[in-house]
Amino acid sequence: MLIRYSADDKGRPIKKALIYTKDEHGITQDKIDPDALFILKQLQDYGFSAYIVGGAVRDLLVHKTPKDFDIVTDATPSKIKKIFRNSRIIGRRFRLVHVFFGSKIFEVSTFRSICDGTVGNRFGTMDEDVQRRDFTLNALYYDPLKEQIIDYVGGVKDIRKGIIRPVIPLKQIFEEDPVRMLRAVKYAATTGCKMPWTLKRKIQKSAHLLSPVSPSRLTEELLKIINSGHAYEIVKFAMEVDVYMCLQPAATALMYENSSFREKYFQHLKEMDAFQREHPDSRLGDKLIYLIYDFAASLTDWKAEVEYNSAASELYVQTWAQCRNFVLPMNPQRTELEYAIRSVLKQLGVSVRIPKKAFSPAKKTGEETPEIKKRPKKVNQSREDKSSRNKQIDTVLKTGKLKRQATPVAL
Repeated sequence: MLIRYSADDKGRPIKKALIYTKDEHGITQDKIDPDALFILKQLQDYGFSAYIVGGAVRDLLVHKTPKDFDIVTDATPSKIKKIFRNSRIIGRRFRLVHVFFGSKIFEVSTFRSICDGTVGNRFGTMDEDVQRRDFTLNALYYDPLKEQIIDYVGGVKDIRKGIIRPVIPLKQIFEEDPVRMLRAVKYAATTGCKMPWTLKRKIQKSAHLLSPVSPSRLTEELLKIINSGHAYEIVKFAMEVDVYMCLQPAATALMYENSSFREKYFQHLKEMDAFQREHPDSRLGDKLIYLIYDFAASLTDWKAEVEYNSAASELYVQTWAQCRNFVLPMNPQRTELEYAIRSVLKQLGVSVRIPKKAFSPAKKTGEETPEIKKRPKKVNQSREDKSSRNKQIDTVLKTGKLKRQATPVAL
């Protein structure tokens, strides 16, 4: 094992990082995506440092095949763009580069500074960048060309011990970015690493911080869970630490109130995971079926309703509206949710043809919009949705039991 040193204010050497060699970490180059290796080699040939970072290093250490290879470098986004023509700079506030190889996308980011805290966006050094990482198991830098892992925070030992330990102090880690709680939950549910009691308790006390997080960020995190193939384990742990109420408040409400619904919901999560593992490239609508099935099935006696009610379009529009509210704050593509709802109705033995006049084209997006009633302005609508979600979350935090704000309309 090698040791990287730096000097203190008086010029005395202090240990800064451990460097694990190939014999110690056991990772071989054949485990690395050849296109990721090409990116690393190109950056280093141009005089920049470049490393594989994050979950890929963690997976390689425990002999798993990484899904993604994220790369970090001291090259700025504009310089990365000049090196790779098959790339694009993305992000306004947090700029990074996507490098394309066919259908594969590699994320290449620049070392970040800590001068603005752990959520700032200034470029910095590797020594600063590691202090911005959320947990030690995610704070390892691997150079496959030199076959070395650079460990500033004891991440290798924590992975081998199976412990999730934060890099950032507990008093500020979730206050600065509440979404880190969701990452901790995912790590605990999918890596086999244990979450210390102090971290678990901190998440439970900080769950309310997820309330003001934008629906777009929560949607992004939910989609990651849905596509992970481990949604059951993640949701189960998220319920345990009281954060699922912020991701899916309506589903959490029903699970607190109805043990039968809870069992069915979890069973369908298991089935969704099996489907995702078998069909990793399936469309989102196929997986939304598993999330909304039990709720949609409980709305009414569908066969009797269709026989009695000839207004098929109105029946569908009401179902769409309630399912849309059920998955809030997640905001999936309208076409995917419509696909899921129609598939669920078909499985329930209901064949509903939707006349074109049941929808009117949206002015800007070109999407179809249900003609239920005159829609309020988008800004006011989002405020109402957010206020409703906050009230549900506050109820759970205060009483431990979430009551539904409204009973589904009998269709």
